[in-house]
Amino acid sequence: MRIMLAPMEGVTDFHLRKILTGLGGYHRCVTEFLRVTDHLYPDRVFHKICPELKAGGVTDSGTPVYLQLLGSDTIALALNAARAVELGASGIDLNFGCPAKTVNRHGGGSALLRSPTTVANIVQSVREAVEPSVPVTAKIRLGFDDGSRVLETASLIEQAGATELCIHARTRADGYRPPAYWEQVYEVSRALSIPVIINGEIWSVQDSRLARKDSGCVDLMLGRGALSVPDLALHLKAVHDRGTGADDSVSTYQPLAWNAVVDMLRQLLESASDFPPKYAGNRTKQWLSYLKRGYPEATDVFDRIKRLRTVDDIAAALF
Repeated sequence: MRIMLAPMEGVTDFHLRKILTGLGGYHRCVTEFLRVTDHLYPDRVFHKICPELKAGGVTDSGTPVYLQLLGSDTIALALNAARAVELGASGIDLNFGCPAKTVNRHGGGSALLRSPTTVANIVQSVREAVEPSVPVTAKIRLGFDDGSRVLETASLIEQAGATELCIHARTRADGYRPPAYWEQVYEVSRALSIPVIINGEIWSVQDSRLARKDSGCVDLMLGRGALSVPDLALHLKAVHDRGTGADDSVSTYQPLAWNAVVDMLRQLLESASDFPPKYAGNRTKQWLSYLKRGYPEATDVFDRIKRLRTVDDIAAALF
């Protein structure tokens, strides 16, 4: 079983990727998306979204980082993919799953799922733009309005040369509302010869077991679950390594203590110099809002800092 850290726009930036992968358990992570229109970006844009390029395309803990591209212009996507690889990206991931209305209105993200052939053309264009040894992966949802074409879309993605496919088991219309329909991925995972990775509503060891069973997938991708329980990947790996017959309710792995989580929050807050002062504490507050699900202490801390603006004020209240 491999575990991937999901790309979450406005959330899993360089600093959070560094913190979460530093705990261990991840096979790879993916950047927030780089929106491609009709031109090749200058190098500074790639370095901004993926500072790991300057370190061989891996995080400080050695976890490979794939650079994610989003758009519909096949030529521009190919040019930018090739440049990202030249700069050191470990792989290229293509976003066909973003449900944001603004993105969809401009023909990006999950809007492309209405035309599986367009998706395939994009994958093929990027595949041909980089060396065969470079992974080109894709992330999709079950569909735009429904999942009736997911197998068709997935098969065309494989034929176009993708090395792996991740499926968020909800449609664009579903958004992020539970549940995730893992069972709708089963036919795809059985039909494709490339790895299919399951994503969506994986918050715990039990969720992981059920998601893999229902979808037929071996590997999984963690998104919001990784933010709620920062060491979830390690927990899943510990249970998996104990064997398929092990009782999921019993684990030798000790969950991360709250004081260790606070140390990570401190690290994230210290990175706030990358943002305008008025928004400096936003990502720390955002992470705390996710941590409420896994740690009751997070609720009190969030209530103390939610109206604070400056880094100094937040740090004083947090620590």
